[in-house]
Amino acid sequence: MGPGDPELVTVKGVNALRAADVVVVPVMDTGERGRAEATVLHYVPAEKVVRVVFALNERTDRGRRESAWDAAGERVARLLGEHGTVAFATIGDPNVYSTFTYLAQTIVELVPGTVVETVPGITAMQDLAARSGAVLTEGTEPLTLVPVTAGSAVLKDALAGPGTVVAYKFGRQAAEVAEALRETGRIQDAVWGSALGLAEESIRPAAELDGEPLPYLSTLIAPARREGGRGGKL
Repeated sequence: MGPGDPELVTVKGVNALRAADVVVVPVMDTGERGRAEATVLHYVPAEKVVRVVFALNERTDRGRRESAWDAAGERVARLLGEHGTVAFATIGDPNVYSTFTYLAQTIVELVPGTVVETVPGITAMQDLAARSGAVLTEGTEPLTLVPVTAGSAVLKDALAGPGTVVAYKFGRQAAEVAEALRETGRIQDAVWGSALGLAEESIRPAAELDGEPLPYLSTLIAPARREGGRGGKL
């Protein structure tokens, strides 16, 4: 579904939503509408949408997380028995830190012979780069994507290396991220953003990070160090 802006859903994605008999959207057990669901509702009627609970915010209790995946898989398996095609909507791209991958594995085991197709989506790093003017890669530069839920040490290691570093899900550890950027001399050109394409969108220089927590789904881009002018990295 892309990062949240309904205009950033591909034509192929919209066609898949409309062709499906039902569209499953993930929700937390607290029940609030997620970004994927809000985007889907721009393209299909609400009666076509089925909300399925996932432990989206569970990081420590593996048993609870596994039980939620199993329950969600069984719910979708029943839907597949009732309908010819079921779509699952996820923010960003379905193969980048997505709940979709766990669901797909579960469904293939529960319903042998199920055909699973994925439609690529626009990622938050692509959207933030476009909105902020940050260049993700030039020439031979590598690109490293780090979920800060893996710990700030992983981010520091990436920042110490070459190329651009993108950090996902860093909002709750904004203070540690700012410290890592300063320690590695990468803060001046870095930029962060949240709620991209939505009314509450925020895009700011990383140098303005003051240690206050940010929205969980915040994204950071720390561009590679570039010298030598245009084409210097070719």
